[in-house]
Amino acid sequence: MKNKKIITILLTIVVIAIAYYFWLPPINLSSYDFWIFLLFSILIYFVINIFNTFSFNDRIINFVSINKNKDRKYLVTSIIIGSVFALILVINIFNTPLFDAKGYANRIKIDDKADFNKDIKEVDFNSLPLLDKDSSSKLGDRVMGQMPELVSQFEVSDLYTQINYNDDIVRVTSLEYASPIKWFTNRKSGVKGYIVVNSVDGKAELKKLDKGMKYMPSALLNENLYRKLRFSYPTEIFGKIEFEIDNEGNPYWVVPTIKYSGVGMKKEIKGAIILDPITGKSKNYKVKDIPKWIDHVYSADLIMEQIDDWGTYKNGFLNSIFGQKNVVLTTSGYNYTVMNDDVYLYTGITSVSKDQATVGFVLSNLRTKETKFYKVPGAEEKSAMASAEGQVQQMNYTSTFPLLINLNGKPTYLVSLKDNAGLVKMYGFVDVKDYQKVVVTDASKGIEVAAKNYLGDDKIIDDKKSITKEITIDNISSVIIDGNTYYYIMDKEGKKYRVSIKVNSDKLPFIKKDDKIKIEYKLEKDVTEITKIVD
Repeated sequence: MKNKKIITILLTIVVIAIAYYFWLPPINLSSYDFWIFLLFSILIYFVINIFNTFSFNDRIINFVSINKNKDRKYLVTSIIIGSVFALILVINIFNTPLFDAKGYANRIKIDDKADFNKDIKEVDFNSLPLLDKDSSSKLGDRVMGQMPELVSQFEVSDLYTQINYNDDIVRVTSLEYASPIKWFTNRKSGVKGYIVVNSVDGKAELKKLDKGMKYMPSALLNENLYRKLRFSYPTEIFGKIEFEIDNEGNPYWVVPTIKYSGVGMKKEIKGAIILDPITGKSKNYKVKDIPKWIDHVYSADLIMEQIDDWGTYKNGFLNSIFGQKNVVLTTSGYNYTVMNDDVYLYTGITSVSKDQATVGFVLSNLRTKETKFYKVPGAEEKSAMASAEGQVQQMNYTSTFPLLINLNGKPTYLVSLKDNAGLVKMYGFVDVKDYQKVVVTDASKGIEVAAKNYLGDDKIIDDKKSITKEITIDNISSVIIDGNTYYYIMDKEGKKYRVSIKVNSDKLPFIKKDDKIKIEYKLEKDVTEITKIVD
């Protein structure tokens, strides 16, 4: 009997060890995976013990009637297990918003006194991430397709992490083993490259490494990234893993570490593990100590969740259900922007009634979680997207989620309109406060031309001072370009000017030959753009 007990214990250890090798749960009391694995381990012991205790003919009968015919240790064990899970349930109930609304609301600190024009600089079209993840993915796949020696062995990961790389806004993604067989045949040299796609100009290139990356999600056995992390940090709970490169172009896996209240409740980031996929060396940082070149510590989903909790529970749980005074939520999407060498998440804030309008928007730093709320009421992003699509509805173009920019001192949505192949065909600018004010322009003309079409040239986007001059009109004619009216003027000196109707819609239609007008402009060209008609 004693030998059977030893055999039962040894078999249980072997089965649990094999299960742990593939399951990889954290040994952490606040993790659901840990408790499920623990319950699984106990059940494995019971099953092995039952089938190792009785004769073959009696196993099925005794498995059903075990509590009647054996001592009560199984019943006691069952009661203990049930009590533990009941205790977890009680603890978790006290960690719900019903009892801890303030804790949920304060998971994220939001500065609601932020000033849009002070914090958000005038848009610089030379550093604007126009390409979204889908477009970047197509460009990256195209680069990979040009290298048949790699395509047969590797595939492109779909991560495409948005980062700031030496003041360039790029998306980076690793290559992965194409199959388990390809891992086996290439594991000695590793994955010897990653792809960088410039989010501004669309330039994509494969960066080759002198030494290959060994610790990858697609690797097997002990070289699998998740197994390497778990064996190095058995008690840590891991968040969403991101692929980034440092300022020298060295690749790293960035792995946020998570803490909970109760079991799986009120999720928060406590730090990040940075792992070198080439050497396997890693270091666990606290949030405040994470290197500044890292851009992604907090996932977009977690930031959105915490902003929703802030907007829902800041005035208490009961208010979130009944009165709903000042209850707000994030809109149905988000985008990224880059400022001050960091990546920020942008999303609109709308009332709980979901009335297709925003009361403002938030920007949240994905490295530090510093978050600001800007009280800029206007159209919800989906409405702006629909408005832009409506301008070219016959084309069946689809809009990307908007970028929020400061254009001419005003918050403005910028969208790209793409065809069925995912290629950007047009740019659209939509007024945040009035989504019916929208202008779309062929993307082949460039983003600056699109901006000028939207503004009506009432401001030339440069930092030169305006020049004031009085001219006498010799000839004037009007044309319509992209739905906007422009007047072309020649003065008595033979100089040519162009001016949008939006510059002065009350005066321009009535100007005629020999009239004298005082104008302002910034750059004198073959056809000078008039920025203002001085009354």
